[in-house]
Amino acid sequence: MSTDNPNKPAFFSPRAHLIFWLIVAGGIVADLWSKSAIFNWLKSQPFETYTVIDGLFDLVIRENTGAAWGIAAGKTTMLISFSVIAVLFVSVIYFMERQHHVLVQVALAMFTSGILGNLYDRLFNGGKVRDFLDFYIGEHHWPAFNLADSMLCIAVGLLLLSSFPAKPQTQNRECE
Repeated sequence: MSTDNPNKPAFFSPRAHLIFWLIVAGGIVADLWSKSAIFNWLKSQPFETYTVIDGLFDLVIRENTGAAWGIAAGKTTMLISFSVIAVLFVSVIYFMERQHHVLVQVALAMFTSGILGNLYDRLFNGGKVRDFLDFYIGEHHWPAFNLADSMLCIAVGLLLLSSFPAKPQTQNRECE
């Protein structure tokens, strides 16, 4: 049976699994390691902050009990439930989709990594997600975030890119 069969579910493709699971595992490890390493290191820094680029980017210690921008702050059970449902939803899409474009595979893996990285924090850090990347200009700060959040945003971007139709290949006979 050919692995290029478009009617064959993705879970039969070793290549699809390799891409998906390597990104999921790598993403979770990178997220959890970076949170732990940065938080442990910053605890020894003055004001628990380190300036990377003055006036633009700091490493900080922040703990968020909500979702993006503090939405649903303190609603830990709801956020955990939403994360579990989201991982199940992404998994169903991954396993039931007949054919995956590589961008979609990567996006689904990054969604899974991002969701699970932040879910781990909610479950094992008192309902709080550890954030440490702080971008700002003057006194105007973007809300602090982490690698899991970055993976979620990149996944959205990849899905948007994959939704554009492929440009049809045309032959240009003038150049021959």
